[in-house]
Amino acid sequence: LLFHVVAQKAWIALQVGEIPFELKEVSLYGPGGKPGWFWELNPDGTVPVLETSDGRVFPDSELILDHVDDASESMSDGTIIWRKTLLPRKLLPIGKTAVLSSNKQNVDKLFRLLSEEIDPSIEGPFLCGESPTTADCAAFPFLWRLDQEFGPFDSQNGCAQIRTWLDHCGKIPAFSTTIQGAWWWWW
Repeated sequence: LLFHVVAQKAWIALQVGEIPFELKEVSLYGPGGKPGWFWELNPDGTVPVLETSDGRVFPDSELILDHVDDASESMSDGTIIWRKTLLPRKLLPIGKTAVLSSNKQNVDKLFRLLSEEIDPSIEGPFLCGESPTTADCAAFPFLWRLDQEFGPFDSQNGCAQIRTWLDHCGKIPAFSTTIQGAWWWWW
């Protein structure tokens, strides 16, 4: 599960938000599959799942990120734009198409989006300014994987800000401890 991008973004968010948690890795597939306690927490079987000390269950990475935002009261307008528009409506669909097809036109479309919309939207060392938000937590696994797949992102391909941001996040333990040597895409 730790190799899965949606688990990674929740893991980063919990660490950035300094929310105590116990990590339990479950098998998504194969013999035995998910254990019984997991199905009791989340009958839909989606991952990741967060159960709070007061018994609330958040059975989705976006719900976990919302919980982190609620706990820190840090949901800025910039965070909303990144999490509700730039990532799900632009970067994820175009990135998915580029990865699944590896067609030059689709990869070129991805780099146009990265250089014309994503790179200029970065406001500081973090996506929304001087401090990490759940926007950074949500974007890091996707942009890191795209950089590994098609990069390196740099000034030559119009992604200098993305490069600086990835390198900056990569030096912060909340992000760097989640980077896996082996990983896979989310679809």
